[in-house]
Amino acid sequence: MSNIPSELSYTAEHEWVSAPNADGVVRIGITDFAQDALGDVVYAQMPEIGTAVTANDVIGEVESTKSVSDIYAPVSGEIVARNEALDSDSALINSDPYGDGWLIEVRLAEPDAVDSLLSASEYEQQVG
Repeated sequence: MSNIPSELSYTAEHEWVSAPNADGVVRIGITDFAQDALGDVVYAQMPEIGTAVTANDVIGEVESTKSVSDIYAPVSGEIVARNEALDSDSALINSDPYGDGWLIEVRLAEPDAVDSLLSASEYEQQVG
């Protein structure tokens, strides 16, 4: 069974979203299930800081030894940070998908956007 932290929200596309901080910013990454299915990640392409993103649009891709997978925006807003560490060590996505392997941070356009995502138990039912 994959590791599914209960404090995060999830998408059907196997992305996780942190709870918004006081500034309405969430951190986004791919789930343990997704990184395991992908295999060894060799490259992650994410949008630049300042890019406006719309929920469900393709915003980047993760390339592994097996395939290339699109990354979808789980929420709408503006990119305020990208994980620069992935430029030199994309394997962080495999080794620590919920920690050092995060992808981007987004300032939410709608403060309650996270409420429409899957809970940990709902996501677990989907991948279980």
